[in-house]
Amino acid sequence: MELASITPEHPFSEQDFEYTTLLPSYRVDLRNARNEQLNRFLNANVVSDWSQLSWKEIGRPFEVKKLAKERRDWEKEHEQDMPVKKSWEYFNRSFHNLFMQDVPAEQERLKSSLKDSFKGFHLHDIKQGLGEMARLSLWNYVHRIEDGIWDPRGKRALFEGLDVENPRILFLGAAEGYEAMQLHAMYPGGEVVMVDYDAFCKTDRFAHFPNTYPFLGTNPQTGAPKVWYKDQMNITYLVKDIRDLDFHKEFDIVLSVGLLEHVPDEHKPAILEWHRKFVKDDGYVIMTTPRNQMKSRIYYHVMADMMNHTYRELMDIRQMGLYAYENGLDIVRHGFIKVHNGIIARAR
Repeated sequence: MELASITPEHPFSEQDFEYTTLLPSYRVDLRNARNEQLNRFLNANVVSDWSQLSWKEIGRPFEVKKLAKERRDWEKEHEQDMPVKKSWEYFNRSFHNLFMQDVPAEQERLKSSLKDSFKGFHLHDIKQGLGEMARLSLWNYVHRIEDGIWDPRGKRALFEGLDVENPRILFLGAAEGYEAMQLHAMYPGGEVVMVDYDAFCKTDRFAHFPNTYPFLGTNPQTGAPKVWYKDQMNITYLVKDIRDLDFHKEFDIVLSVGLLEHVPDEHKPAILEWHRKFVKDDGYVIMTTPRNQMKSRIYYHVMADMMNHTYRELMDIRQMGLYAYENGLDIVRHGFIKVHNGIIARAR
């Protein structure tokens, strides 16, 4: 097996397979490099015939109603609903700040601050500090301990087995671009085009994604597992409204993560058409959305001030799949991973 050189920029190699550790901001997880336990990470085949499924049977998604204080304050000040683009700008900055935290150091800072507040009987500061501690503890568990946001093993299980070679990958609403980089590592040799209409996603969320983060993928020369890094990938990042893209049906994979659930039903056909519009006839559409489960409802309630700047729904996989099926997609694979639903589809 070809072994990568260890450098400060590329600290992990094929010698580190089955290794996992917690860094201050995220987990490194190089376990199960060969994806030999897919069913452990992806439960599929909930629906055998999508044409027989009805909304009456499965109900509509759960709408998250609790909004971030920043949004409520903005709307009170401006006496209008926050525009959609601005709500995304607020969300992206808030979410990015979570990813960039040195969590153990921040926990120690909050503990010290709370201790001082208790000594001085500063009730307002105590209440605020306890809220910050609860949010940070939940973020630490979901993102670092469980690795539920990036979920590399679950995402690889979802992406496994696609019939593509040197694929062109289009990521709609790309944010930091994690999932496209994971796909690019698994199916190397092609190109990733990331698109987001908030420039902050390119200049900060993507630009500050750690170059030292290892993606488990494939060595194109040998077919064996290989560790990849962001700076080894062929990525173009466009700051553009998806509606203004001038691509044609030229991508082998069109991907979105956490996009469909951010619009009410009347706009979902347009969202899904953006996927169909740019994928080749024999290409794949890949989508994920947060799962409707109790721990997800608790998460978005506790983390509201950090997460809930935009319209948001929680779906089960049947709801997500029915939206896709009714809007011209045939479901190839569907299921759920730690905190997300996942669908692989083809355009009809």
